Amino acid sequence: MIHHTWLKRPTLKKVKCVHTNAEKYIVNNVLTPGKTYEVKNETEEFYFVIDNTGKIGGFYKDYFEEVQEVE
Repeated sequence: MIHHTWLKRPTLKKVKCVHTNAEKYIVNNVLTPGKTYEVKNETEEFYFVIDNTGKIGGFYKDYFEEVQEVE
């Protein structure tokens, strides 16, 4: 039941949406190309991010590129 606490968990990293050209699902309602999202959990195939609705959504990694943090 870890998904119940994802919103409160620390951010693992940030990713930038590079496209919303989905073949199977509609993602352009919840993702914006060029916008940076906080990754709360990650699997081999998916990033779980806080999307435009303010909720956690799981999306294929090919929609994103990792953002390099500047220190």
